[in-house]
Amino acid sequence: MSEALPGERTEDKSLGELVALASSNVSDLVRAEIDLAKLEMKADAKKAAWGGVMFSIAALIAGLIVILLSIAAAYGLVAVGIWHWAAFLIVAGVYLLLALALLGIGYLRIKKIDGAKRTRKTLKDDLTMLRHRGDADTPALTD
Repeated sequence: MSEALPGERTEDKSLGELVALASSNVSDLVRAEIDLAKLEMKADAKKAAWGGVMFSIAALIAGLIVILLSIAAAYGLVAVGIWHWAAFLIVAGVYLLLALALLGIGYLRIKKIDGAKRTRKTLKDDLTMLRHRGDADTPALTD
């Protein structure tokens, strides 16, 4: 393949050489763009990984805080005059009710998923139309 040197005139080259030169330049440009995209994706992947690690650590700390606050709430009930075992059962019961409420809300939200009914209907209608296109005048596309 020929290359255009810095002092060389492209007018002196044949059409085949110009096409080869343009093809080479385009492939070099595409290769450079792909390399740039790889570098950017690698940097973004590192940032995402560090972000995920930070979110995980924050979730762990939040879990520990919930445990500590639960113990504090139970001892707060003990201070009011409730037996230790009853105070911890009350706190556990509150968490059980919260978990059941969240499960119920999640179940109702999932139950509302309709699974792209309109898309399935329009695709079915389109396929039916293609199969029976023009009835007698034009042949159907599929049998």
